Amino acid sequence: MDHSRAPVLEALQEFRERGYVPFTPPGHRQGRGVDPRVLDVLGREVFEADVIALNGLDDRLMRGGVIEHAQELMADAVHAEHAFFSTCGSSLSVKSAMLSVAGPHEKLIVPRHAHKSVVSGLILSGVCPVWISPDWDAERHLAHPPGANRVRELFEAEPEAKGMLLVTPTDYGTCGDIRAIADVCHEFGKPLIVDEAWGAHLPFHDDLPPWGMDAGADVVVTSVHKSGAAVEQSSVFHLQGDLVDPKALKAREDLLGTTSPTSLVYATLDGWRRQMVQHGELLLTAALALAESTRSVIERLPGLHVMEFGGLVHSFDPLKVVIDVSGLDISGHQATDWLREHQRVTLGLSDHRRIVAQFTQADDHRSAQKLVEALRALTEAGLPSPKPVDLPSPDELQLETAMLPRDAFFAEVEQVPADRAAGRISAEMITPYPPGAPAVLPGEVITDDVLDYVRSGLAAGMQLPDPADPELKTVRVVSSRARSSAATGR
Repeated sequence: MDHSRAPVLEALQEFRERGYVPFTPPGHRQGRGVDPRVLDVLGREVFEADVIALNGLDDRLMRGGVIEHAQELMADAVHAEHAFFSTCGSSLSVKSAMLSVAGPHEKLIVPRHAHKSVVSGLILSGVCPVWISPDWDAERHLAHPPGANRVRELFEAEPEAKGMLLVTPTDYGTCGDIRAIADVCHEFGKPLIVDEAWGAHLPFHDDLPPWGMDAGADVVVTSVHKSGAAVEQSSVFHLQGDLVDPKALKAREDLLGTTSPTSLVYATLDGWRRQMVQHGELLLTAALALAESTRSVIERLPGLHVMEFGGLVHSFDPLKVVIDVSGLDISGHQATDWLREHQRVTLGLSDHRRIVAQFTQADDHRSAQKLVEALRALTEAGLPSPKPVDLPSPDELQLETAMLPRDAFFAEVEQVPADRAAGRISAEMITPYPPGAPAVLPGEVITDDVLDYVRSGLAAGMQLPDPADPELKTVRVVSSRARSSAATGR
């Protein structure tokens, strides 16, 4: 295929050159109706590039196949049979993939450290999760992807499970053995979905961890906005093999997705694919070298330690620089807040002892040097000791599932004081974010250990976006009456 082409960008350019005068959405009419105060911040070019697909980028019947051609090029670039663009991020993509494999009350093997979007998919669909525990790293208080042997044990115990979802890489860059797990799934005739949101760049360099399509996965979800060069919400889900029907997958996406997708997402996905096919290896070689040299410099700063995971996981994405700040007697939350306020450096992931800097093809020596200078200043900042977080053991994190997530979420609920919530069934997610893996799910029995963890974490700077009570003084639980009705089948 001709990867010098970018069908969406070409259609957008043609729309401009032909001087179409639209009487269709978007109502801003390529920026003409936008408040000048908005244009002062965003610029007119953003709005000029915002063109509807139907009778805009393409004709009324979409006969030009603009989006389809762009998706075919994407599939070819990453060794997939099909690729589908998503303008609602991988949160939508992973839900579409799940719903194409399992339906209401059917079973799907799901790792307990999955992102909240996976749990949302369980709630929307009524799929019954068969939880698989991640490989807990108790010393570092981290969860890594599970191994193939555990997957085999679950399929043997739950032969009616329709397939499996695997999360790799994690937010910390640790990766599971996709090939071995895919082989186990296929031995049982079941598909493997890989939530590879952090892995859009993996197909384009041999020194990166294995890419899900190359490793035998059936459906792979990627967030190009995370590690590629596309705007926020840009995601692609990829398909190969005959275990998942492409028409069913597209139908599930249509069910969940918007009917008004933005050309900004389509165009940047299209352009990024062309760039990576033509220049990806060179760009990523430079990024890998920069991340490695920066990692070495940071490791020499007093009180900081760049974490390595050799021998603990199948592979690791070296573009994730995971920095332990506990040697400074501070938390990752404190570090992230201080770096933003005092050094104008922003980071995505922080926890009770770590921060994570994600390198991409866009970074250069100037941005890397700024990170190093900011971290050096952090080591001299003299921040106060952090508030303690009551960290549970891996066993204490594994809660009893008493109801399906969907049933608990939509049940009759009540808000109870947090000190009376232990033993009750949660009707809400309680999710440290990022990384976005819920500590408590709807349908799980709340324990004092996990409550102490999230409440102490909240006091220490953890973000909990989900609870109805943002201060977590009260917790949303299934009402006693609803629980009794569920128990008796009424």
